[in-house]
Formats: sequence, structure tokens, C-alpha cells
Amino acid sequence: MNIHRNLLAGTVAVVALATAGSAFAQSKTLYVGMNGGNFERTFTQAVFPEFEKANDVKIVVVPGTSADILAKATAAKDKPQMHVMFLDDGVMVRAIGAGLCQKLKDSPELGQVDKGARMKDDMAVGIDMGMTGIAYNKKMFDEKGWAAPTSWMDLADPKFKDKVVFQSASASSFGLHAFLMFNRIQGGTEANVEPGFTKFRDTIGKNVLEFIPSSAKISEMVQTGDAAIFPLTPTAVATLKEKGIPVEYAQPKEGSVVLMVAQCVIANNSEPDLSQKLAAYLLSAAAQEKALAGGNVVPSNPGAKAQTPEATKKLEDFHTNMKTAIVLDWDAINAKRPEWNSRWNKMIER
Repeated sequence: MNIHRNLLAGTVAVVALATAGSAFAQSKTLYVGMNGGNFERTFTQAVFPEFEKANDVKIVVVPGTSADILAKATAAKDKPQMHVMFLDDGVMVRAIGAGLCQKLKDSPELGQVDKGARMKDDMAVGIDMGMTGIAYNKKMFDEKGWAAPTSWMDLADPKFKDKVVFQSASASSFGLHAFLMFNRIQGGTEANVEPGFTKFRDTIGKNVLEFIPSSAKISEMVQTGDAAIFPLTPTAVATLKEKGIPVEYAQPKEGSVVLMVAQCVIANNSEPDLSQKLAAYLLSAAAQEKALAGGNVVPSNPGAKAQTPEATKKLEDFHTNMKTAIVLDWDAINAKRPEWNSRWNKMIER
């Protein structure tokens, strides 16, 4: 009896040790840098769980703007603390140039993605296709009898005095996009921003109630009646509308600006194979369908289908607007961006 009991106890101990060892082996964590808010919520709730379960891994989001995430990745370049990062396309160009990304491994999922979403040499790839255009407070427009905006220059219309909210061009892709489209309308290019800097303060600048570092305050400012019109994406507008915020998107006649959120696997990270596996999963039609349904994240994989008539309509509208969307010259932008940021802060926001 004692022998049987001892054998049983020994067996239990061995099983317990094996289970503990297995749990220890499975306790890997991947850190993903990305925008907070809707993006973080969508991926943590709707997209990551399936990968976590299938691979016995925990995914932790490091939230922040693209500039924040780039700064973190740069500071830890020699010993990366993150494994994958999502950045706005222009910021991603800088990250690739700084050697922060490793080439994505060839995979069936990568092969399914729109060619326009694959950045040079597959160092990064689009995970969310978007554009910056104009959004407006529909409740206020209806009450005032104002027609929906049709041009970037509507931001300079005198009737919007102290009703324009503009994201900082030195901190936000939305603000930079709007400024560069204004600059183009004034005769400039990404290689020549003098028209924009010369004329902004006396046109759009005169109407700006507040320059904001990100779009987080827009929801509140629409509800308080402070914001009438502002640069924003169709995705952000859809998210606000789902919360009952009375906003609408308007495609400017001069074109919106392509804004792609791209992902890259961080070079020299501690889990290169698992990071590449996650990146491939995030490009799959199945993962992107979850992101579309969970947070209006527009797929880069054409195989991802909308699950409702409303979502199908959003995708159709998006593809229609993409026909007139503008792709900016990011090489020219990044070459001068620090200088522009300084000028913007001194000349425009002071």
C-alpha cells in the first residue's frame, strides 16, 4: 500500500514538474508598439486572442503615437524591447532608413496583400489602409444650414472663425497631410513648402481655435460645439459615429492623402521567428476581417470581406475615394521634417 502510495506521489510530482516546465516554456510575451485608443482596443480584443491561443503567447501593446513608438524603438535599437511595431507610412520610411526593421519573410499572406501596401523591399507592409480628408460636425452644419465641405480651402472659410480644430503638423500625420495639401494648393510641393508656411497663418490659421497634438480631443470638442471642421480619416469618423458623435467625412475635390498604417518586425528582436509568424497572421484575410469588424480597420488583403451591409458600403466608399487620393513624396518630407517641425512650432503654433 505504501509502495503504491509512494509511486503515485512520485508520478504526481513528475506530472506537476512537466506541467510547470511546459507552462514556463509557453510563457513567451511579444510586445507590439501601436496607436492606443481604437487601434489598441480592436487588436487586443478582436485580433490578437486567436494568435495568442494558437501559439501559447501573450501579446502586450505598447501604446503611443507613431512618433512615440519610433522614439522608443530608436532608444532601444541595440537591445529591442518591442518585437513588432505599427507606424504611419511616413514615419515607417524613417524607421526603415534607420535600420530598425527586418525584411518580412515571404509567406502566402504577404503574397495576398495589395501591391501598393508593400513598402520597399518588403521591409514593412500596410496593415490598415486609410486616407486623411475633411471631417465636420454634422449637427452644427445642419443647424447653421451650411453645405458639406468640398475642399481643403474650406478650412479657411471666414464662417469657420474659431471653429477649426487642426492637429499639429509637427506631431500628427493628419495635421501634416492637411498642411501639405494646403501648400500644394498654394503652388508648393513637398520639396518647396514656402507657399504653405508663408500663407497658412493668414488663411486657415486665422480660423483655428486650437492646435491639438492628436485627434483624441475631437470627440469632446464636437460634443461641446467647439469644433466645426477638422482633418480626419474615414475610419476615425466611422468610429466616432458608432459612439453617437455627429460627424461626417467629406472627400476634398483636390484629393485626400493616402495614410497607411504599416507593420514591421523589429530588427534584432528576441523572438524573430515568432514575430515573423505574428506579422504574417496579421496580413491574413481572417485576421483583417476581425480588425474590420472590430474597429473599422480597412484591410490591405483584398480577400478580407466585410461581414455586414454597412461595412460593405464603407469599403465601397473607401475604394471610391482612393481613386483621387494623393501619395506624398516621403523622401522629400523626411529630409526636411525636423526643420519643418521647428518652423511650424515657431511660426504657426506660437
